[in-house]
Amino acid sequence: MSDGIPEVVDQETWAAQLAELRAREKAATRELDAIAAQRRKMPMVEMPDYTLVGADGPVRLADVFDGRSQLIVYNHMWSDGAEFQCGGCTGFTSQFTRLDFLDNYDARFVIVTGGPIDEALAYKRKVGNQMDWYSSADSPFGSDVDAAPGEGFAVNVFLRDGDTVYRTWHTSGRGTEQLSHSFALIDVLPWGRQEEWQDSPDGWPQRPTYSGWLDSPDVARLYGT
Repeated sequence: MSDGIPEVVDQETWAAQLAELRAREKAATRELDAIAAQRRKMPMVEMPDYTLVGADGPVRLADVFDGRSQLIVYNHMWSDGAEFQCGGCTGFTSQFTRLDFLDNYDARFVIVTGGPIDEALAYKRKVGNQMDWYSSADSPFGSDVDAAPGEGFAVNVFLRDGDTVYRTWHTSGRGTEQLSHSFALIDVLPWGRQEEWQDSPDGWPQRPTYSGWLDSPDVARLYGT
Protein backbone atom coordinates (compact mmCIF):
# COMPACT_ATOMS: atom_id res chain seq x y z
CA MET A 1 0.00 0.00 0.00
CA SER A 2 1.36 3.39 -0.94
CA ASP A 3 2.31 5.96 1.71
CA GLY A 4 0.21 8.45 -0.25
CA ILE A 5 -3.18 7.05 0.75
CA PRO A 6 -5.89 9.51 1.84
CA GLU A 7 -6.44 10.19 5.51
CA VAL A 8 -7.87 7.31 7.56
CA VAL A 9 -10.78 8.55 9.72
CA ASP A 10 -13.51 7.23 11.98
CA GLN A 11 -16.87 6.00 10.66
CA GLU A 12 -18.74 9.21 11.54
CA THR A 13 -16.28 11.45 9.73
CA TRP A 14 -16.26 9.12 6.72
CA ALA A 15 -20.09 9.07 6.60
CA ALA A 16 -20.25 12.86 6.70
CA GLN A 17 -17.85 13.19 3.76
CA LEU A 18 -19.72 10.48 1.84
CA ALA A 19 -22.95 12.48 2.33
CA GLU A 20 -21.20 15.57 0.94
CA LEU A 21 -20.01 13.60 -2.09
CA ARG A 22 -23.44 12.00 -2.50
CA ALA A 23 -25.02 15.45 -2.82
CA ARG A 24 -22.74 16.17 -5.79
CA GLU A 25 -23.47 12.75 -7.30
CA LYS A 26 -27.22 13.31 -7.02
CA ALA A 27 -26.87 16.77 -8.61
CA ALA A 28 -24.93 15.19 -11.49
CA THR A 29 -27.66 12.56 -11.91
CA ARG A 30 -30.33 15.26 -12.13
CA GLU A 31 -28.21 17.15 -14.66
CA LEU A 32 -27.85 14.01 -16.76
CA ASP A 33 -31.65 13.61 -16.64
CA ALA A 34 -32.03 17.18 -17.88
CA ILE A 35 -29.49 16.57 -20.65
CA ALA A 36 -31.37 13.43 -21.71
CA ALA A 37 -34.61 15.41 -21.81
CA GLN A 38 -32.97 18.01 -24.05
CA ARG A 39 -31.64 15.19 -26.25
CA ARG A 40 -35.16 13.79 -26.69
CA LYS A 41 -36.40 17.23 -27.79
CA MET A 42 -33.63 17.77 -30.35
CA PRO A 43 -34.71 18.37 -33.96
CA MET A 44 -33.90 15.65 -36.49
CA VAL A 45 -32.29 15.50 -39.92
CA GLU A 46 -33.76 13.35 -42.69
CA MET A 47 -31.19 10.97 -44.17
CA PRO A 48 -30.74 9.85 -47.79
CA ASP A 49 -31.65 6.30 -48.74
CA TYR A 50 -28.21 4.77 -48.08
CA THR A 51 -27.30 1.21 -49.00
CA LEU A 52 -24.86 -0.60 -46.71
CA VAL A 53 -23.57 -4.17 -46.92
CA GLY A 54 -24.25 -6.77 -44.25
CA ALA A 55 -23.51 -10.45 -43.81
CA ASP A 56 -26.25 -11.28 -46.31
CA GLY A 57 -25.38 -8.63 -48.88
CA PRO A 58 -26.60 -5.10 -49.66
CA VAL A 59 -29.15 -3.65 -47.25
CA ARG A 60 -30.89 -0.30 -47.10
CA LEU A 61 -30.26 1.77 -43.99
CA ALA A 62 -33.99 1.59 -43.21
CA ASP A 63 -33.72 -2.20 -43.19
CA VAL A 64 -30.73 -2.22 -40.82
CA PHE A 65 -33.34 -1.35 -38.16
CA ASP A 66 -34.68 -4.90 -38.67
CA GLY A 67 -38.23 -3.74 -38.10
CA ARG A 68 -37.44 -1.58 -35.10
CA SER A 69 -37.98 2.16 -34.84
CA GLN A 70 -34.70 3.21 -33.23
CA LEU A 71 -31.08 2.44 -34.12
CA ILE A 72 -27.75 3.10 -32.41
CA VAL A 73 -24.72 2.86 -34.69
CA TYR A 74 -21.14 2.60 -33.51
CA ASN A 75 -18.94 3.82 -36.36
CA HIS A 76 -15.84 1.64 -35.96
CA MET A 77 -12.45 2.94 -37.16
CA TRP A 78 -10.95 0.82 -39.90
CA SER A 79 -7.70 0.34 -41.85
CA ASP A 80 -8.06 -1.96 -44.84
CA GLY A 81 -5.91 -5.08 -44.61
CA ALA A 82 -4.67 -4.46 -41.06
CA GLU A 83 -4.17 -7.48 -38.82
CA PHE A 84 -5.72 -5.65 -35.89
CA GLN A 85 -8.05 -2.66 -36.00
CA CYS A 86 -8.31 0.26 -33.57
CA GLY A 87 -7.71 -0.96 -30.02
CA GLY A 88 -10.10 1.60 -28.52
CA CYS A 89 -12.95 0.63 -30.86
CA THR A 90 -12.24 -3.08 -30.47
CA GLY A 91 -12.14 -2.89 -26.68
CA PHE A 92 -15.15 -0.59 -26.41
CA THR A 93 -17.43 -2.72 -28.56
CA SER A 94 -16.28 -5.96 -26.88
CA GLN A 95 -18.40 -4.91 -23.88
CA PHE A 96 -21.70 -5.40 -25.69
CA THR A 97 -22.53 -9.09 -25.58
CA ARG A 98 -26.19 -9.03 -24.48
CA LEU A 99 -28.24 -6.53 -26.46
CA ASP A 100 -31.60 -8.30 -26.56
CA PHE A 101 -32.93 -5.99 -23.85
CA LEU A 102 -33.14 -3.29 -26.53
CA ASP A 103 -36.03 -5.22 -28.11
CA ASN A 104 -38.26 -3.97 -25.28
CA TYR A 105 -37.39 -0.41 -26.33
CA ASP A 106 -38.01 -0.95 -30.06
CA ALA A 107 -34.29 -0.41 -30.70
CA ARG A 108 -31.15 -2.03 -32.08
CA PHE A 109 -27.39 -1.39 -31.67
CA VAL A 110 -25.01 -2.29 -34.52
CA ILE A 111 -21.50 -1.59 -35.82
CA VAL A 112 -20.88 0.15 -39.14
CA THR A 113 -17.34 0.31 -40.47
CA GLY A 114 -15.76 1.61 -43.64
CA GLY A 115 -13.95 -1.67 -44.25
CA PRO A 116 -14.95 -4.33 -46.80
CA ILE A 117 -17.64 -6.56 -45.32
CA ASP A 118 -15.63 -9.78 -45.72
CA GLU A 119 -12.73 -8.27 -43.76
CA ALA A 120 -15.11 -6.82 -41.19
CA LEU A 121 -16.85 -10.14 -40.55
CA ALA A 122 -13.52 -11.97 -40.34
CA TYR A 123 -12.33 -9.43 -37.78
CA LYS A 124 -15.57 -9.77 -35.84
CA ARG A 125 -14.85 -13.50 -35.48
CA LYS A 126 -11.17 -12.93 -34.73
CA VAL A 127 -11.90 -10.71 -31.71
CA GLY A 128 -15.09 -12.51 -30.65
CA ASN A 129 -17.35 -9.51 -31.18
CA GLN A 130 -21.05 -10.30 -30.62
CA MET A 131 -22.62 -7.35 -32.43
CA ASP A 132 -24.01 -7.23 -35.97
CA TRP A 133 -21.61 -5.56 -38.42
CA TYR A 134 -22.27 -3.61 -41.61
CA SER A 135 -19.96 -2.00 -44.14
CA SER A 136 -20.26 1.49 -45.60
CA ALA A 137 -17.24 0.98 -47.89
CA ASP A 138 -19.33 1.68 -50.99
CA SER A 139 -21.45 4.44 -49.45
CA PRO A 140 -20.93 8.04 -48.28
CA PHE A 141 -22.76 7.11 -45.06
CA GLY A 142 -19.64 7.24 -42.84
CA SER A 143 -18.55 10.63 -44.12
CA ASP A 144 -22.06 12.03 -43.82
CA VAL A 145 -22.36 11.06 -40.14
CA ASP A 146 -18.98 12.49 -39.07
CA ALA A 147 -17.10 9.20 -39.20
CA ALA A 148 -15.30 9.41 -42.53
CA PRO A 149 -12.64 6.80 -43.36
CA GLY A 150 -9.46 7.62 -41.48
CA GLU A 151 -11.14 10.29 -39.35
CA GLY A 152 -12.07 8.43 -36.20
CA PHE A 153 -14.99 6.78 -34.49
CA ALA A 154 -18.45 7.99 -33.52
CA VAL A 155 -21.84 7.04 -32.17
CA ASN A 156 -24.88 8.03 -34.21
CA VAL A 157 -28.53 7.46 -33.37
CA PHE A 158 -31.43 7.26 -35.81
CA LEU A 159 -35.22 7.10 -35.82
CA ARG A 160 -37.20 5.33 -38.55
CA ASP A 161 -40.67 6.23 -39.78
CA GLY A 162 -41.56 3.70 -42.45
CA ASP A 163 -38.75 3.87 -45.00
CA THR A 164 -37.65 7.33 -43.89
CA VAL A 165 -34.68 7.56 -41.51
CA TYR A 166 -33.80 10.56 -39.36
CA ARG A 167 -30.54 11.29 -37.56
CA THR A 168 -31.26 12.32 -33.97
CA TRP A 169 -27.93 12.39 -32.08
CA HIS A 170 -24.18 12.13 -32.51
CA THR A 171 -21.14 12.00 -30.25
CA SER A 172 -17.49 11.04 -30.44
CA GLY A 173 -14.37 11.09 -28.30
CA ARG A 174 -15.09 10.88 -24.59
CA GLY A 175 -18.77 11.43 -25.33
CA THR A 176 -19.00 7.69 -25.97
CA GLU A 177 -18.05 6.93 -22.35
CA GLN A 178 -21.66 7.28 -21.25
CA LEU A 179 -22.42 4.07 -23.18
CA SER A 180 -19.62 2.17 -21.46
CA HIS A 181 -19.98 0.13 -18.30
CA SER A 182 -16.24 -0.49 -18.06
CA PHE A 183 -15.34 3.12 -17.25
CA ALA A 184 -18.23 3.37 -14.80
CA LEU A 185 -16.90 0.38 -12.88
CA ILE A 186 -13.28 1.55 -12.96
CA ASP A 187 -14.19 5.08 -11.86
CA VAL A 188 -15.71 3.88 -8.56
CA LEU A 189 -12.50 2.03 -7.64
CA PRO A 190 -10.24 3.75 -5.09
CA TRP A 191 -7.46 4.10 -7.67
CA GLY A 192 -9.80 5.05 -10.55
CA ARG A 193 -8.36 4.74 -14.04
CA GLN A 194 -4.81 5.28 -12.74
CA GLU A 195 -4.11 7.61 -15.67
CA GLU A 196 -1.74 10.58 -15.54
CA TRP A 197 -4.36 13.23 -16.24
CA GLN A 198 -6.54 12.28 -13.26
CA ASP A 199 -6.58 14.27 -10.02
CA SER A 200 -5.59 11.59 -7.49
CA PRO A 201 -3.94 11.62 -4.06
CA ASP A 202 -0.16 11.92 -4.07
CA GLY A 203 1.37 8.47 -4.32
CA TRP A 204 -1.72 6.84 -5.86
CA PRO A 205 -0.80 4.57 -8.81
CA GLN A 206 -0.78 6.46 -12.13
CA ARG A 207 0.49 5.55 -15.59
CA PRO A 208 0.28 6.84 -19.16
CA THR A 209 -3.21 7.39 -20.51
CA TYR A 210 -4.67 4.35 -22.34
CA SER A 211 -1.96 2.02 -21.02
CA GLY A 212 -4.43 0.01 -18.95
CA TRP A 213 -6.91 -0.48 -21.78
CA LEU A 214 -7.29 -3.81 -23.54
CA ASP A 215 -5.70 -3.61 -26.98
CA SER A 216 -7.05 -5.51 -29.97
CA PRO A 217 -4.69 -8.51 -29.55
CA ASP A 218 -5.78 -8.72 -25.90
CA VAL A 219 -9.45 -8.83 -26.91
CA ALA A 220 -8.73 -11.49 -29.55
CA ARG A 221 -6.82 -13.60 -27.03
CA LEU A 222 -9.56 -13.34 -24.41
CA TYR A 223 -12.68 -13.63 -26.56
CA GLY A 224 -11.82 -14.44 -30.16
CA THR A 225 -11.90 -17.61 -32.16
